Amino acid sequence: MKRIIGRSGIEVSALGMGCWAIGGPWKGGDDHFGWGAVDDDESIRTVHRALDLGVTFFDTASNYGAGHSESVLGRALAGRRDEVVVASKWGWTFDERTREAGGSDGSAAYLRECLEGSLRRLDTDYIDLYQLHINELPVTEALDLVDTLEELVADGRIRAYGWSTDNAEHARAFAIAGPHCTAIQHDISVLRDAADVIAVCEATGQASVNRGPLAMGLLSGKYNDGRTVGRDDVRNQGFDWQVYFRDGAAAPEWLPRIEAARELLTSGGRTLAQGALAWLWARSETTIPIPGCRTVAQVEENAGALRHGPLSREEFARLEEVLKDLRTTSDAKPLGEESSLSG
Repeated sequence: MKRIIGRSGIEVSALGMGCWAIGGPWKGGDDHFGWGAVDDDESIRTVHRALDLGVTFFDTASNYGAGHSESVLGRALAGRRDEVVVASKWGWTFDERTREAGGSDGSAAYLRECLEGSLRRLDTDYIDLYQLHINELPVTEALDLVDTLEELVADGRIRAYGWSTDNAEHARAFAIAGPHCTAIQHDISVLRDAADVIAVCEATGQASVNRGPLAMGLLSGKYNDGRTVGRDDVRNQGFDWQVYFRDGAAAPEWLPRIEAARELLTSGGRTLAQGALAWLWARSETTIPIPGCRTVAQVEENAGALRHGPLSREEFARLEEVLKDLRTTSDAKPLGEESSLSG
C-alpha cells in the first residue's frame, strides 16, 4: 500500500513509523517527556525491520529525546537514505547535552537553527517533510514563517513542509498560504475522529499524518488488564492533554469503546491494532498513520496491517454505527504539543 504526501508528489508507504519513543528519556523539571528507557540497538533493529517490511516513511522531531531520536534514526538509515522519506519537526528548545527540555520558539531564526541540528543528527543534507511542532502557535506567527520555509525548499534543504496542529482553521490558513505546504499532522484514531481537520486536508491537498493512531498504546489491547506504565513514561505524568491514561493506567472511560469496536476491528484475522490502522485508511485517502514503535515485535504487528489493507466500506459503515453514540469529540483536549511532547 502506498500513499502520496499531499500535493508534494512524494510517495510513501501507507504506514509510517513514529520515532518519539526511540528518543528515550528527556525531561523538564520533574516532568518526563519520553516513554522510558530504550535500547538503541533494538531501536535500530526496529527501523531495519520496518524497512524490510516495506515501511518507507519515518517521522521524528528535533526534541524527541533532546535530539537522540534523530541521532538513532540517522544511524539506522546509514547507507539507505535514498530508500526512505524522513519527516522531522521544529519549534521546541532543548539542551542536547543534558537532555533537558525548554520552551517553544516559533521564530524564523530558530527554524533555521533547529534545521541545521536535525540535518547533523540525521546525517543527511535534506529533510523530506519539515513540520512546525507548536500546536497552538498564533496563526499570524506561523504564516510569517512561510517565506523562510519556501527559501529552504528552494535551497534544497527541505522538500516540503507542514504543521502539526489540531486547529483546523490554522491548518487551512497555513495550507493555503504555503505553496509547498503538503501535510497536516494531527491527532486521530478510531476512538476520536477529527472530521474538521480531515476536511481541511481533503480540500487543500494536504496529507493527514496521523499521530496517536493507537491512542498512545491503548489500542494495542495490552492495557485492559489494569497494568501501568513506568513513572518516567510520558503517559504517567498527568498532563491535561493525556486523555487515554490516568495515573499510568488506561483511563477506564475508554475501555467500553474499545470493547464495542473489538469484534469489527479484529475481523478478517486482524489484531486490534491492525484494525485501528485499517479504520484510518478507510477514513480518508489522505491519511498516513505513524504509530510509534521501539521493538521489532511492535513494528512487525503494525506493518502486518499493510497486508490486510483498509476496512471495506461495509465494515467501516458498521463500525461507525456501533461507535456513533460512544465516540465524541469533546471528551477532552486533543493530543497536542503544548508541553513539547507529542508527535
